Amino acid sequence: MWVSVSLETDAAHAEALSDALLAAGAISVSVEDALAGTELETPQFGEPGSPTTPLWDDSRVVALFEPADDLVGRIAAAAAAAGIADLPEIAMADVAEQDWVRLTQSQFDPIRISDRLWIVPSWHVAPDPQAINLELDPGLAFGTGSHPTTRLCLEWLEANVAPGVSVLDYGCGSGILAIAAKKLGAGDTVGVDIDPAALTAAADNAARNRVELHLAHSGAPIQQTFDRVVANILTNPLMLLAPLLSSLRKPGGRLALSGVLETQAEQVIAAYAPYLRLVVGATHEGWVRLENAPD
Repeated sequence: MWVSVSLETDAAHAEALSDALLAAGAISVSVEDALAGTELETPQFGEPGSPTTPLWDDSRVVALFEPADDLVGRIAAAAAAAGIADLPEIAMADVAEQDWVRLTQSQFDPIRISDRLWIVPSWHVAPDPQAINLELDPGLAFGTGSHPTTRLCLEWLEANVAPGVSVLDYGCGSGILAIAAKKLGAGDTVGVDIDPAALTAAADNAARNRVELHLAHSGAPIQQTFDRVVANILTNPLMLLAPLLSSLRKPGGRLALSGVLETQAEQVIAAYAPYLRLVVGATHEGWVRLENAPD
């Protein structure tokens, strides 16, 4: 049994309160939008190269503690240490022991991308054994198939990968896009990422799916060009990578970019304009996939 403790504060004190609660013995601490679920909810999309986004003016700090008789006193001391003069209302709730692995697994069901392409966690039986089934479990690297941008890229690969074409998955994360490309018949397929942990995850997932990928760190030079280039990252990195990603596409090849909000699409299109013309290929839940127009 554990105790979940929630306190509301402002952006100026949320981080200090989180640190103080951890120092007071909290097992974990998270900061949430106190207005989540209302019309005043404020989404945040932080990414490399963008100004640091402050926490919410109305923040909720949630900490998990082991039960203790002096818990309220410890929380009050943490609030004082964080510079909060008036102790906010403390909401407490018991958190029962559970099979956390099973609970986590229950949140991930097979995902149907199309009639012939599915993503299936290892603890599930494939709904359609005759389909192309990507076996992929949630992990440290991004890419389980549940995010709209991953779906947008998978749909593009299904439509644009023909047997034998070469594919570059730049920012490969879990390797899901590169693995899908191989299972769709791609030839030489390369996955690149800045995070060594992602490359390890991609290698493990490729082995699980019995496909061969060439994996490389983004710091290493890429010595070839590709028939298909796909990058599902974030807006600012995609803009910075415009010269590189454009140069890695073979003449007449295809390029697809995602990780871009619909409101950011024009910025990315402008960044790539000196190299190639991008158009909106598809949108899903506020996200967009950009593709090069035919040469």
